[in-house]
Amino acid sequence: MREGDPADTHLADVLATQRAAFEADPSPSLAIRRDRLDRIARLLTERAEEICAVVSRDFGHRSVHETTMLEIVPLMSALRHTRAHLKRWMKPERRGRSLEFLQLSNWVQYQPVGVVGIMVPWNYPIFLALGPLIDILAAGNRAIIKPSELLPQTSARLARLIADYFAPEEVTVIEGGVEVASAFSALPFDHLIFTGSTAVGKKVMAAAAANLTPVTLELGGKSPTIVAPDCDHASAARDIVFGKMMNAGQTCIAPDYVLVERSRLDQFVGTIVSEIERCYPHRISPSQYTGIVGDRAYRRLLDAVQECRDRGVRLVAADIALPQTGASLAPTLVVDPPIDCRLMEEEIFGPILPIIPYDTLDDAIAFVRARPRPLALYLFTGSSETERKVLANTISGNVTVNGTLLHVAQNDLPFGGIGPSGLGAYHGFDGFKRFSHPRGVTKVRIFNPTRLAMPPYGRLTGILAKIMGRG
Repeated sequence: MREGDPADTHLADVLATQRAAFEADPSPSLAIRRDRLDRIARLLTERAEEICAVVSRDFGHRSVHETTMLEIVPLMSALRHTRAHLKRWMKPERRGRSLEFLQLSNWVQYQPVGVVGIMVPWNYPIFLALGPLIDILAAGNRAIIKPSELLPQTSARLARLIADYFAPEEVTVIEGGVEVASAFSALPFDHLIFTGSTAVGKKVMAAAAANLTPVTLELGGKSPTIVAPDCDHASAARDIVFGKMMNAGQTCIAPDYVLVERSRLDQFVGTIVSEIERCYPHRISPSQYTGIVGDRAYRRLLDAVQECRDRGVRLVAADIALPQTGASLAPTLVVDPPIDCRLMEEEIFGPILPIIPYDTLDDAIAFVRARPRPLALYLFTGSSETERKVLANTISGNVTVNGTLLHVAQNDLPFGGIGPSGLGAYHGFDGFKRFSHPRGVTKVRIFNPTRLAMPPYGRLTGILAKIMGRG
């Protein structure tokens, strides 16, 4: 945006309004925080039908079941969890003290930080807008939401819904394109959370750094799935298909590729295809299969598949009926692709699943370790020894063993990436802490021990130094 741009001024005015409101009430009561959470719950329950409808229109087609189960249901679960535990979270947290400071009391008081910006991606436009908002409001903050311009109808509806349930000085939505998003990330928020690609995340972090704004980055990457030699293929295939095909693979924690024992490669490919066709039979698949958002993303996926086809890679497409509206792509398995192809170098974000053979479990682990640290890792095994070995020798954001996606729905677990897949974790108590300032407090109860070490220094000072400096 150009300096003096009216939209730029509007962003600054919205931030100023929220900051003034925060300064007038810097520590909202439990009742106020619960009321704000209750309003999110009412928004979701009272307006669920229109939310599902507008999201489907922006996607070209998306099943009401997917929007309900992947966005609204986990939000309601998070609200119940947060509301039930918020009173305890807000209480001062007692901390210990050393022997020489027994006369003191120590505690941590979690304070609201102020105004938090939320930059929302297009793939889960409700869950990734209101999920962080739950933690932000529970911590006592105000929030400004910037939804994705790729879903214009959903963004406009979210803005109206938020305005129906919240005053602008509590929560507000800013619509706009890439220039607005750029200006948004450069605002001097008290915290900024961004969910999206690693490339854009770097730009957001650079813009925030100019204001020393703390950031939480939820990015992505190529989340691997290791199918151990002892694993039952039928059971693993069902969970892998669920994790990969939900939202047509447009999920940051979707299995991005699968590592399977070489001797069982063909068997596994057949099992995955059969499971996809079982989940999406012809009579219902057009109504339950999600479209690809944006022509650019659709063309990128087609080009990546074509590259593998041109290089002689084996491609196996599942036989399902696709929706007649929007851009859709049949689920496709890419068997043993070259590691330098586009599908193996970029996050796929679509219903395409590379299957990579390995000779030993150590080879599979080494394959994962040789690549950037992913947002999620999946392991299928019945062996506790294999589980311990993989967990000890890999690094990722979160892990689900013998399932996919489940870790993101666990309200008492932190969720976040590491390195190129993200910075910082939230959800539940970890989200409450993420959007709070942990203010350490020390109180002198009876006697201040430093008075024994005040000048003029003498023999007592030396004795105290020896005692306190002991090994």
